[in-house]
Amino acid sequence: MNRRVLATVILVVWLGMMGWLVKREFFRPRAEILADAAMSIPPGATYYKLELAGEHIGFASSKVDTLQDTVTVQDLMILQIPVLGTVQRVEARTDANLSRTLRLRSFEASLRGADVRFGVSGAVAGDSLLTVVVRSADSEQEFEIPLERPIILPGLLPLNLAFGGELKVGKSYSLRLFDPLQLEEMDVAVAVTAESTLVVPDSASFNEELGIWVAVQWDTLHAWRVSQRIRGLELEAWIDDMGQVVQATTPVGFTMKRTAFEIAFENLRRRDVSALGETLRGDLIRQTAIASNAELSGQTVQELRVRLGGVDLNGFDLGGGRQQLEGDTLIVRREPGEGFQPDYRLPSSDTALARYLVGEPLVQTSDPRIQAQARQIVGRTRNPRRAAERITNWVHDELAKRVTISVPSAVEVLESRRGDCNEHTVLYVALARAVGLPARTAAGLVYVDGAFYYHAWPEVYLNGWVAVDPTFGQFPADASHLRFTIGGLARQVELIRLIGHLSLDVVGVRYAE
Repeated sequence: MNRRVLATVILVVWLGMMGWLVKREFFRPRAEILADAAMSIPPGATYYKLELAGEHIGFASSKVDTLQDTVTVQDLMILQIPVLGTVQRVEARTDANLSRTLRLRSFEASLRGADVRFGVSGAVAGDSLLTVVVRSADSEQEFEIPLERPIILPGLLPLNLAFGGELKVGKSYSLRLFDPLQLEEMDVAVAVTAESTLVVPDSASFNEELGIWVAVQWDTLHAWRVSQRIRGLELEAWIDDMGQVVQATTPVGFTMKRTAFEIAFENLRRRDVSALGETLRGDLIRQTAIASNAELSGQTVQELRVRLGGVDLNGFDLGGGRQQLEGDTLIVRREPGEGFQPDYRLPSSDTALARYLVGEPLVQTSDPRIQAQARQIVGRTRNPRRAAERITNWVHDELAKRVTISVPSAVEVLESRRGDCNEHTVLYVALARAVGLPARTAAGLVYVDGAFYYHAWPEVYLNGWVAVDPTFGQFPADASHLRFTIGGLARQVELIRLIGHLSLDVVGVRYAE
């Protein structure tokens, strides 16, 4: 079962509200203003209560310390998320070292959970080179990215807005987001849309009758509402005069509210997290599923026609290969089985597909363990179709099906031999590329037991891109797989804008004979 939606939610909360890892700065005059104003940044700590559908599910903090020539920032987030009858605890942390003018020098970020060993660090040399190291399990990957402009920690975007003089109603501009997980940049549209005063708890005392900490003093803050739009995804936050977030929201119902430490942390520590699934009226996976208007039988779906509505479909990878978009109707046709034979031998030498044959962050294609396992699975065959099917079957049979919240890497999955669709997909892509079989990640929706759930699966190139699903053991994948994005985490975050808005009606189905 898929938990891609969980990973994207985590990324939005972590990278969106508390600090996407780095952003470009555009205008030199603004940089000069910032250099002077940033010298007056005060040290301090702010605390946040994280809510989902009104329920307290997490804690966050942001701490700033200032030295003579250094600003250090620590962002911490703890989430307790109900999924499929369990409550999963996830901790995300970002530590950054900056100059007094807020220029990034280095950062460390980590994501921890029951099965998570993931971290990424970066160091800037002379504003012209960023070195990023990605660590997962005992695997380490290093990348160097040339810089054309200085980069700053995006968690400090509110500080930059406040001390750079950008908090003015009606002000709007564009920035560039750099995602170190995918080593790519994305445009971010920022707009200051309102100015107001907000009241937040300033201190708390313990209420014996209620058994929780409650606010006893309040603080009134002058704040601006700032919206950020990235690849169709809208995020909104209120920022105060000191450049600190007061409140922030995401499209999936997460809210971050500034409050007293005891209310944010102690109340979370004291609560019975086992009841979260009931108080939230079910777990996150089921809440985000889209009910189907038609019951599909247990037969293999050969062709599926669905009418899509409720969202702007521009920017999604809905057309191409097995999929065809006609107006608002998406037509998906399962690729032929035995009759689909490629005309090349492994390893592929097609230069047009070179990007789908090499490693990338968390897809350690050249790791000796991945290479050895891939050769063992494929054996001596040089037939791409036969190799693709063998890898599908092996990943399906070897990995225990378990919902996890993590940023999976191929090496870690190979060692743990467990996970859900993300783990199955990242391992499959790494193994396929290791033997010269072009492979990539697709994500979207899949039909299961009366509803469409968010899901990820691989595609392999066999004289055309063919969808396979090692999570469900399908080769090729049936036509109930509706692809919306192609690519890694940076692209799959876009699926969040579908949640709560996408309408889907099955208008035709044909089963395999």
